[in-house]
Amino acid sequence: MEPLNLLESFLQSAECAGFSEAARRLGLTPAAVSKNVARLEARLGVRLFQRSTRRLALTEAGERLLQQVRGPLAELQGAIAGAAQDAGEPAGTLKVAVAHGVGRMYILPLLTGFLQRYPGVQHDWRFDNRTVDLIGEGYDVAIGGGIELAPGVVARELGRPRILVTAAPACLVGRQLPRHPSELAAWEGIARRSAETGRLREYLLRNAAGEEAVAEFRAVATFDDPEAMAQAACMGLGVALLPGPHAAPLLESGQLVRLLPDWHAEVGALSIYYSSKKLLPAKTRAFVDYVIAQMRADDFAGRLDRL
Repeated sequence: MEPLNLLESFLQSAECAGFSEAARRLGLTPAAVSKNVARLEARLGVRLFQRSTRRLALTEAGERLLQQVRGPLAELQGAIAGAAQDAGEPAGTLKVAVAHGVGRMYILPLLTGFLQRYPGVQHDWRFDNRTVDLIGEGYDVAIGGGIELAPGVVARELGRPRILVTAAPACLVGRQLPRHPSELAAWEGIARRSAETGRLREYLLRNAAGEEAVAEFRAVATFDDPEAMAQAACMGLGVALLPGPHAAPLLESGQLVRLLPDWHAEVGALSIYYSSKKLLPAKTRAFVDYVIAQMRADDFAGRLDRL
C-alpha cells in the first residue's frame, strides 16, 4: 500500500499547490507529506515539484505524472474502499464537483440526511461553475449543466432550468413594464460572462407561440457568476436574466419580480454525472440514488417547469 500512499501525497500536494493543505486533507503533518513526495521522487529518479518558500509548482515530469495517475488512482481507491466496506455499507471519500448556486441551495441541504444514513462516507466537495473532467480529475460525481458526456460517463437528469427575466421592485417604480423582449433595450441590466470562454452570454427568448427574440439591454455590470448577478439584481442595479433555480427563491420572497412572464430561454438539462463502469463504488451509487430520490420528492423538476 506504500506506493499508493506516496501517490496520494503527490496528488493532493499538486491539487493544493502546497504541503500544508494536502496534509490537512490527508490527516497527516506537512512534514510527513513532504517526506512522502520526496520518497516518490527518489523512487522515480525525477523531480516532481519546483519548491519555493511560497508555493509548489509542478515540473514537466510532475505534470505528466499527474495526468497519468489522477484517474487510475481514484479508481483504485474506490475499489479498495469497496472491498473494505463493512457489511456492504458505503464507505470512503466521495469527491463531488457541483455548481455554486445549485450546490449551495439545493444539494448541500441534502447532506445531513445522507450522512445520517451513510456515516461511513466522508465528503470532499468542490464548488465550481466550470465544466470538470469527471474521470480525468478523479471525481466520483458531478452536478451541473452542459457537461459533455465523455466516454465512460453517464448522466441522469434532475430538471430543466429556464432563464428568466427578473428585476427588483425598485427598478419598476414609475416605469411601464416591457411587453416584448425588444423593449428591454431601454433598460439597464446585468450581463453574464462565461467563466470558461470569457465571452458575454446572449440569450434567445421564446414564448409559447414559438416567437423568438434576443434579450438586449444596456449593461451596467458584468459578472461570471449567477449568484452575484442575483444579488446585484436584488440591489436594484438592473434587469438580470437568471437561471430558474437561482431566481425561484427570490421571486417567491418578493425580492425580485419576473418581467416578460410569457418568455424564457432554454439552457439544457441540469444533471448528475458519474462513471458508467459496472463496478460503481457503493458510496457513489448511494449518493446518486439519494440525490435523485430527494429531488424527486421535492418535485424539483416540476417546480422548474412551472416557473
